Amino acid sequence: MPLDDLKILLLQARAPGDASRDHERECFARASGLAQEQLVIHDLTAGPPSAAATAACDAVMVGGAGEFYVSKGDLPEHERTLDWFRWLAADGPPTYASCFGYQLMVAALGGEIINDPERLEVGSFDLTLTDVGRADPLFGQLPTTFIAQLGHKDRATRHPDGVPNLAGSALSPFQALRIPGRPVWASQFHPELRHTDNIWRYERYLEIYGEHHDEDERRAVIDAHRPSPEASGLIRRFVELVFG
Repeated sequence: MPLDDLKILLLQARAPGDASRDHERECFARASGLAQEQLVIHDLTAGPPSAAATAACDAVMVGGAGEFYVSKGDLPEHERTLDWFRWLAADGPPTYASCFGYQLMVAALGGEIINDPERLEVGSFDLTLTDVGRADPLFGQLPTTFIAQLGHKDRATRHPDGVPNLAGSALSPFQALRIPGRPVWASQFHPELRHTDNIWRYERYLEIYGEHHDEDERRAVIDAHRPSPEASGLIRRFVELVFG
């Protein structure tokens, strides 16, 4: 299929008025190499997308959630959304889900997501591929160790049965998955974000991620961000692998 003809269903969980809604779409469009008009937004705060909306698109991408937590189940229509993610994993279109989307996929399929502020990851972190990750057709194109952008308090402590882990960090050993035999990937990290995007996101959600930081600590977090060119190419490689 010509990439110019693709339609991507972009799932977001953003409160009304959150400036990250438009920014997230811009980031996914740039990272995928597609025009913003090719990304059709659906707001998960209204529940999962309809069958018609899903069928009208060729693939699904899922972004983060600034004010919602999978561990707390506080997304409106949380259980119905988990049901939809179970369908997505088994029978849905090709998918790449990051951060909140990764956590929804883990929880939907029987893994465990906990709230763990002590292991909060906000900024640029070193990740390492597992043996399964190195053999994966998408993640295997990454270096064994690479830099990625993260911003989360929830984390996975266990993947669903039969769903291997593709990468890990020192603070959060479970960082990515692929549904076996399906073109469905998800990662705790944000391949759609550059380090400058992640700084903007940190400043936007300062009351969440920097609530216990003084001014010097906040500046240190910002200054520690690093470029992540390999991880930032992952969304485009997903598009090319599935549709190229």
